[in-house]
Amino acid sequence: MGNWTYVGMTKEGRRESGSVQATSAKEVRRVLRGKGIRPLKVSPPSLLEFDIGEWMVSKGLSKPFGAKDLMMFTKQLSIMINAGVPIIQALEILYKAQKQPMLKLSIKRIASDVGEGKTIAQAMSFHQGFDKLYCNLVKAGEAGGILDTILGKLAIHLEKQEKTKAQIKSAMSYPFIVTIVGIGVIYALMIFVVPQFVGMLQETGQEMPGITQLVIDISAFLQEYTGVGIPILFVTGFSLNSWKKTPSGKIITDKAFMNMPIFGEIIIKGNLSAFTRTLSTMLGSGIPLVDALEICIDTIDNGVIRKDLVEVRKKVVEGKSLTEPLIKITYFPDMVSQMIRVGEQTGQMDQMLEKVADVFEEEVNTLVEGMTKLIEPIIIVVLGGIIAGVLVAMYLPMFMSAGGGE
Repeated sequence: MGNWTYVGMTKEGRRESGSVQATSAKEVRRVLRGKGIRPLKVSPPSLLEFDIGEWMVSKGLSKPFGAKDLMMFTKQLSIMINAGVPIIQALEILYKAQKQPMLKLSIKRIASDVGEGKTIAQAMSFHQGFDKLYCNLVKAGEAGGILDTILGKLAIHLEKQEKTKAQIKSAMSYPFIVTIVGIGVIYALMIFVVPQFVGMLQETGQEMPGITQLVIDISAFLQEYTGVGIPILFVTGFSLNSWKKTPSGKIITDKAFMNMPIFGEIIIKGNLSAFTRTLSTMLGSGIPLVDALEICIDTIDNGVIRKDLVEVRKKVVEGKSLTEPLIKITYFPDMVSQMIRVGEQTGQMDQMLEKVADVFEEEVNTLVEGMTKLIEPIIIVVLGGIIAGVLVAMYLPMFMSAGGGE
């Protein structure tokens, strides 16, 4: 966006000049026509006013804004509306303060659409990053005249959801990274260190112990076939990743992860936490249960859990309570189902679901901490044992030779 200057003619035939904040000459002309001014001359902004962020967005060089950016925007917009700042003015203030190029451009276009008569929810729905859940809650807030309250709830929801996702990501990535580093060290030993011993051992003419010969054979194999093996591993990994993105592949891989010790519980409870908190936020905003369930299903990443929740929604549409189909899901805790039943009976479903989400989040946090404490020493012992085994195997003939010499 830049400061475009113009010269135009008003409806009364008076010549007028000024400036307009816009991204293109076409947009300037559209804005002027909206004000009843016929543009005669439109001049682009000077180079000093060039917005590099917007240029990067237009060229596809800017990354999409994340949950953290959206959370801060939502929280700030909620505070401004609560303080009585008109929505367009609030959006203009946030536009000027925003650093993330993609979100900055989205705010500008949302403000423009709202100025032309669209609702905030309608304006947001045209932009990537404002998902179905977000837009539906904003729509409910506008309809009920409680937009500031809904935006506040949305900010809290996004913050807690992002925290849970970060915990799950941390739980999955930490052992993976440590394992990769350990494998790299072992590979370096086999390729660069073991061959140094082989020549020395062969000069002695001594018969190699079984473990030493095994290590030497593995080293020779890796040296000979690494050039072929790495491309094969790369192609295999790429193929598996592509297959995992297919509907059937996602179900199989998600089910396999869910059945893993500790990891499975973290994945299940993390997804159920997101589901219950999202459902709580939507019901608390006045959105009907069936519609809320449909939107919640879209927020679930795990294919198995999503499939089960689709069945839950079908049963609710048929007239059953939410608790009945949930009880039949084997991985859904009975205690949680009973808590939801109490919420249905007392008419406080949203409050009960929020408590359930808190329980799941606490359990995820406990599981992540416990898994980190458990898996770190296991990985260190296993990888350290392998490295020690390789070194012992290479030094063993020397020890045997020294002992025989005595």
